[in-house]
Amino acid sequence: MTTNSPANTDYDVLIVGAGWAGMMALHRMRQLGLRAHIIEAAGDVGGTWYWNRYPGARCDVESIHYSYSFSEELQQEWTWTERYAAQPELLAYARHVADRFGLRQDITFNIRVDSAVFNEQDNTWAVRTDDGATLTARFCIMATGVLSAPKNLDIPGLESFGGEVYNTYDWPEGGVDFTGKRVAVIGTGSSGIQTIPEVAKDAEHLYVFQRTPSYSLPAHNRPLTSDEVEAAKRDYPKLRARARGSFDGLLSETTGLSALEVDPQERERIYHGAYQAGLPFQFMSMFTDIPLDQEANATAARFVAERIRERVGHAPIADALIPTSYPFATRRLCIDTDYYETFTRDNVTLVDLLQDPITAITATGVATSTGTYEVDCLVLATGFDAITGALSRMDIRGRNGLALKDKWADGARSYLGVAMAGFPNLFTVTGPQSPSVLSNMMVSIEQHVDWITDCLRHLVEHNSDCIEATAEAEEQWVTHAREISEHTLFPLSNSWYLGANVPGKPHVVLPYLGGVGAYRQVATDIAQDGYRGFTLGAPSTAPATAAVATA
Repeated sequence: MTTNSPANTDYDVLIVGAGWAGMMALHRMRQLGLRAHIIEAAGDVGGTWYWNRYPGARCDVESIHYSYSFSEELQQEWTWTERYAAQPELLAYARHVADRFGLRQDITFNIRVDSAVFNEQDNTWAVRTDDGATLTARFCIMATGVLSAPKNLDIPGLESFGGEVYNTYDWPEGGVDFTGKRVAVIGTGSSGIQTIPEVAKDAEHLYVFQRTPSYSLPAHNRPLTSDEVEAAKRDYPKLRARARGSFDGLLSETTGLSALEVDPQERERIYHGAYQAGLPFQFMSMFTDIPLDQEANATAARFVAERIRERVGHAPIADALIPTSYPFATRRLCIDTDYYETFTRDNVTLVDLLQDPITAITATGVATSTGTYEVDCLVLATGFDAITGALSRMDIRGRNGLALKDKWADGARSYLGVAMAGFPNLFTVTGPQSPSVLSNMMVSIEQHVDWITDCLRHLVEHNSDCIEATAEAEEQWVTHAREISEHTLFPLSNSWYLGANVPGKPHVVLPYLGGVGAYRQVATDIAQDGYRGFTLGAPSTAPATAAVATA
């Protein structure tokens, strides 16, 4: 069997991004025998774990489950050291994968994609990079990540600040010494919650500027024992199978009950057990109606609010740190190490921007409606243009010159989160309307990459040169995803799940809320039904360029 890419294309497959998705995609394309190459903006592999080097950076999925399953040898040879791996260990793992499979020889680093344009004459993509080069390929896989485009800030006077400015997304590789300095951290989402306790240890004084508080659970992070690691390695086949069929791509337990049908004392006991487990996804799933019913949701919110009060111990500060404007867990539910306890320190001040908003950044500090906080350093933990941002910032043009950002002007649309009508031969990994950030990302990434791999194998075996989602299938999928979300409480939260954190971005629930297992079955059925909802191009007469492996 052979590929059908024109002989004059540079590659059969161009992959954008060398994070988890891009590295696995390159490995899979090689197994197919395709000429594949990655374009990566960073200086090395790792994606989000290359850039997010801020102090305290950790994954919120247990490391044993936040790892590849496509290679049994890889699973057995790598040993995680902590329950929740820190950024240096996650980056080391990414580099180990790149070295083990010899991936770097097919990656160009320190190059950004400016545009990708579909050529309807020969069904190929022309990808232009910021060094002026243009590369061509039959297929493009956008492995750009869901949290890789920092939100653009519009704070008056930011450029006038005369001190040090750091962004949690692009932290200096050598770290930052805050000893004896006055520091302002703006933002209390996941990145801020992890950064703040670490900065407070060294800073002369830390000012935390919070607009919207987050719910956070204690992580209870610790070193893994050898017995735990060996048990996981021994049981990986069962663990992975359960994860793939689960709701969240993890092994979260549930009572299968409504929070309202159990005795209040029993409900408190169940919540306490989940809280002490330090598993955010499990806490969300302990009762079936937490994401669906406001009264049930309020029971979880009250429980966690009481734990926040206990941890802070100072009522006015605790009240400011407890969310009241959105249902529990409809914004990202965080885990932390000593986050709330940090506000008991004498050198930490919480500035509640709902009561005292920022008016400007000055040359020497942060001005609010009541005064100015003089600081030496600004730390911006202000979040991302999530899920769609990295794609929208490239000039991606499909049939008839249609720009992706125009297609998404009224809200992101896709078929399965993996393809889009009007954009043939273009695949997105964990795109909008797929489980993505409301799942274990590793499970969802592997499912998408394997689905794309099988799709390309099918095209090659049938000597087809083009595949495109139909407008009808896309519309049906978008409607289905929206209808599921409307039965939940997620639309009630102005979160980045909806794009509400980015001014002007349409408010659409971006992740698919039907669950990993259900989504996986639908995607599998579509493929087994001859890629139902896709139009496959006529057999190509282009010269063959590479053999395709059958395994």
